[in-house]
Parts: sequence; C-alpha cells; structure tokens
Amino acid sequence: MAKFVFITGGVVSSLGKGLASAALGALLQARGYTVRLRKLDPYLNVDPGTMSPFEHGEVFVTDDGAETDLDLGHYERFTGVAARNTDSISSGRVYSNVLAKERRGDYLGKTIQVIPHVTNEIKDFIDIGEDEVDFMLCEIGGTVGDIEGLPFFEAIRQFANDKPRGDCIFMHLTLLPYIAASGELKTKPTQHSVKELRSIGIAPDVLVCRSEGPIPAKEREKLALFCNVRPDSVIAAQDLKSIYEAPLAYHREGLDRAVLDAFDMSHAPAPKLDRWNDVHERIVNAEGQVKIAIVGKYTQLEDAYKSIAEALTHGGMANRTKVKIEWVDAELFDQDDAAPYLQGFHGILVPGGFGERGTEGKIKAAQYARENKVPYLGICLGMQMAVIEAARNKAGLTDAGSEEFDHEAGGKRFEPVVYHLKEWVQGNEKVQRKADDEKGGTMRLGAYDASLVEGSRVAQAYGSTAIEERHRHRYEVDVKYREQLEACGLKFSGMSPDGRLPEIVEWQDHPWFIGVQFHPELKSKPFEPHPLFADFVRAAMDTSRLV
Repeated sequence: MAKFVFITGGVVSSLGKGLASAALGALLQARGYTVRLRKLDPYLNVDPGTMSPFEHGEVFVTDDGAETDLDLGHYERFTGVAARNTDSISSGRVYSNVLAKERRGDYLGKTIQVIPHVTNEIKDFIDIGEDEVDFMLCEIGGTVGDIEGLPFFEAIRQFANDKPRGDCIFMHLTLLPYIAASGELKTKPTQHSVKELRSIGIAPDVLVCRSEGPIPAKEREKLALFCNVRPDSVIAAQDLKSIYEAPLAYHREGLDRAVLDAFDMSHAPAPKLDRWNDVHERIVNAEGQVKIAIVGKYTQLEDAYKSIAEALTHGGMANRTKVKIEWVDAELFDQDDAAPYLQGFHGILVPGGFGERGTEGKIKAAQYARENKVPYLGICLGMQMAVIEAARNKAGLTDAGSEEFDHEAGGKRFEPVVYHLKEWVQGNEKVQRKADDEKGGTMRLGAYDASLVEGSRVAQAYGSTAIEERHRHRYEVDVKYREQLEACGLKFSGMSPDGRLPEIVEWQDHPWFIGVQFHPELKSKPFEPHPLFADFVRAAMDTSRLV
C-alpha cells in the first residue's frame, strides 16, 4: 500500500509547489521507490480545457485524453511517469460527480452536503491506484485559507485519519520574504500560514520555505519552534538558475531524508543521482547557443507555452547547447512584413492555439522560414498555418484558410484547406462531433498512432516509421488537397494508420521544415529529449554556423 504525501501552500501562490512535488518524486525514484503524482485543484471549472491560457497557462494533455493542469507536465518531466485522467481533479469535476450521483438516486434520498459527500468523493479520488506504487504525492492547488480549497483540506485531514498511523504526512510550502531595509528574513508569514493550517486540523511534518538565499540557523530554529516541526525538517528552497537543478538542490537541503524520516523510514536506500548529475552537467557546460523565435499569440504569459519552452531546453541538452528563446507576438506582423521581426533567428517555432487572431502573422512566419531556409517547427495550428501558406503561395489556392475562421466570422470567406473534424477512429470506436457541440472535452484528445514515410526527414529523426503522439485539436488538414500540395513539394510524411488524417508535413527542398498535427512537447523530458526537438535544435545549430 502507498505512503501518501500531501503538499500544500501558504502565504502566496505560485511559489513552486508543482516543482517541489516533482523534485521530491524524482528523489524518491532515485532511492528505488515507485511514485505517482496527483493535482487537486479548487477551481470550479471541470478541467482547464476551456480556460484561456492567460487565465491558467498551458493545458497539459495525457495519453488517455485528459486536459489537465500544467503541473502534471512537471510531474512527467521529472519522473517519467505518464500521467492519467485519474491524476487531476477539480472542484468542478468533484461537484459534477456528486450531482450526477444525486440525480441517479445513489444517495438514497439523503441531504447532499460538503461533509461527507463532497469530501468522500475527493477521498475516493485520492485512493485510486494506491496499491500500484510506493508513494502517492498529492498537491493541493491554491493556498491555505482560500475558501474554494476548504473541502480539499478537510478531505485530506479525514483521509489521513482514516489511514493507519504513519501512512500519511503533510508538506507545507511557504515564503520567507527578505526585507532589504532592515536586512531581515521574516518568518512571521510562515508562522501565520502554519497556524491557519493547524486551525483546520492539519499539522505539517515538513516545512519547505522559498527564499532568495540560505536560511540562517537562528531563523531555522525559530521556524521549527513556532511551527512545531523538527529543525532538520525545515527545508530551504532557494531561487535556482534552472528548474532542473531542483532535485539536486532539494537533496542537498535534505528534503527526501526529512520525508522518509517522517515516515520512520530512516534505513531507506541511498539515492542514485547519476541521471540528475548528467542533466545538470549538460546545462552548466553548454558549448554554444542558438536563438529560437516562438511566434504565438499568448506570448505575454510564458506559462501558456510551458512544455514547448522546456522541450526546447531538452533539445539543447541533447546537443550540449543553450537554447535562447525569444517570444514574438504574431499580431505584430499580421499586416506587415515578417522579416524585420524574424531576422537573426536560427530557428522558428509556431505553436498551437485557437481562434483567428494572430494567424496571418503565423502564416507569414511559415512563409519567411520556407523562403529563407530557416529551420521551422509547426505544432498543431503551426502545421495548419504552414499548409495554408503553401496552398496560397505555391499551389495557387489564394483563398485557402480554415473553417475555424469562418465559424468565428459567421460566413464563408476561405477555401477550407483546414476543416472541422466530424468523425475519427479512437481505438476500435468511431467518434463523431458537430461544430456546435459543447467546447469542453470534445476535441481529438490523447494518444494516437501515426505512420511515417520511410526515408522522410521525420522518420530519420524518430528512427522509426511508427509513432504514438498526443493530440489536442478539433480541426484537421483536408487530405483531399494532398496531391495538389505534394506536387508543389510539401510532402505528407506522416498519416493516421487509416490514411485519412494528415499528421506530418515537410518541405522536401528545405534544410529542416516540419509541421506536426500533434503536440510532441508533451512527451519530452530532460533525461529523454523528444527526437523532434533534438533534431530541430541540431538544425538550428547548423544554421547558426552559416551565419
């Protein structure tokens, strides 16, 4: 049966609970244990799938088609454990389940209340698959004191009481602000946060404190005394140059040891940190640098493209080079020439997105990359924009566009080279969708197979002609234009196994120009860079040598 670690936060949000959870998972793995990580989010959306990236950052997609919080991306990148639909839950999903049961009569006419019905639903979720791993790490979103989070805090309090003594511990992440005027590191916010946590029946076993520098012994002892934890369970979480330093940094601070001691597992195996030492060495000893432009429309919030940024970093690690990312707003050259904005970059990446805003700029970015032989990676919408650019400028389809843009405008303006996908095969079942379906969870989501053309650049990058990648989209390139586009040199080098859905395109007369309908960034890891990103960065390095 699993041991449970519940990770909570206090003082302020965005302190790095997800990163701390992921790093702890990596350290427990390094000691030979199996782990699974979960995220419990208090917001009332059923999932983040319909949220604007400006609201919540990136939507991470699992193999089984769940749209989840971006922290699950951290979990996968640090542990290599593929997340599932059962690893992410929100208040909205909890209440939806409870109300569905009430409508079916499952509660036998009882009055439905937060306690016990909502808290029981949360506890049932936490318990899924507990016999599969040694440790289950559950992160609670938000901060202690948030009204939305109270059912989750109550649920984990009950859960710990229901389990045998010693099977559950609590780890609390807080902030130690430094007041420059007085030269002091202030512990009072953390004290108040722990007091708030204790008032609802939860006492932290491990205290992780974010700070700009080390925690002096005096402050550490003060925190231990007033927060009722052992001094060696007060862990400093200092600012780092790279998130991939976190496992080594937390190990030096004794986080994994503090957690194991709290479980009375003092004789645990010593950690094998070779993987993370190698990752750190590749970051520190990078031998060159390439500049990559990410041309998107959510560039004001980098978390909107979190997995892409990390996958580029991993591609750099694979090539022992540093990737310098610059965010370029596609709307800047919707009506202007793209050249002044894209000159000097060694590679151009156009990511996914929804809606028409900024798409003309993305099309111009694809055109600039094609005409100037700059390595180009188009992901999801980025592939569709590359196909539309080819249709307009090479195949003579001057009105080429997407049904998505026509739907927004309420009329037909474009030749629909990209169309709304109405049916496809998932496993052994046919899935059907209509344009006016509800937005949430109605896309082509999760892992699908693709067959690659032997000898194509993308097959060379993968080292295989059969792949499986994760999707998140409701529009597809229409295969009826394939012959016309391939006659111009745009090769359809990857297709769905039934040959109906284009998965990958590439220009044959270009050093490196690939568009993919799926999201390869979701499966990249620092110790296992995705082959497409590794090859893309290598191509960018070749370009940098020619400049």
